[in-house]
Amino acid sequence: MKRVGVVRFLGTNCDRDVFKAIEQVGHTPEWLWYEDSFEVSKYEALVIPGGFSYGDYLRSGALAAKAPVMNSVSEAAKKGVPILGICNGFQILCEAGLLPGVLIKNEGLRFIDQWVKLNLQTPLKSWGGSEIDKCEIPIAHGDGCYFLEPESLKKVMDQDQIWMTYDKNPNGSVADIAGVTNKNKNVAGLMPHPERAMWDWMGSSSGTNFFEFI
Repeated sequence: MKRVGVVRFLGTNCDRDVFKAIEQVGHTPEWLWYEDSFEVSKYEALVIPGGFSYGDYLRSGALAAKAPVMNSVSEAAKKGVPILGICNGFQILCEAGLLPGVLIKNEGLRFIDQWVKLNLQTPLKSWGGSEIDKCEIPIAHGDGCYFLEPESLKKVMDQDQIWMTYDKNPNGSVADIAGVTNKNKNVAGLMPHPERAMWDWMGSSSGTNFFEFI
């Protein structure tokens, strides 16, 4: 059983789902407020849930990336703590410079809400390991198109930082990327929502492994 910090910002709306998902697999979640710093050594993992932090004003994740709590998140990243950003959390981690690339408007400029199949490219020690290959979980985003310049994309590919790809690309993301990691493989971002696929009655239980194997 691990203590997992769940970061909340103004506008975060998937926090309760993530909290319950972590509880469901036997870990102990604790809230972390955006205005506060926290003691990094207290937590064995961190999750930044999805939602619309600060109403997605300016640019999705840009304002949240400057919040005081992100100083502690950055410290945790440097110390090797496993960190997962889901949807808006992925956007925040990119805006904070903890992950490469940026999330821009979907191809077609429409909000997308559907189920997607994912293929594992680089297994991580945390967030499901190799148990999450060929899983099916939902997406719900307007700014989910992952973008990198060609030189940066080559670097990410050479360093095995592509975590997961879409089986059928729904939003125009470069190289079908659905999730990436940092160079050290402890920080990961994912646009689909594993916390919305925890039980069969939800449509799939594929999301369970993401939280069970932290």
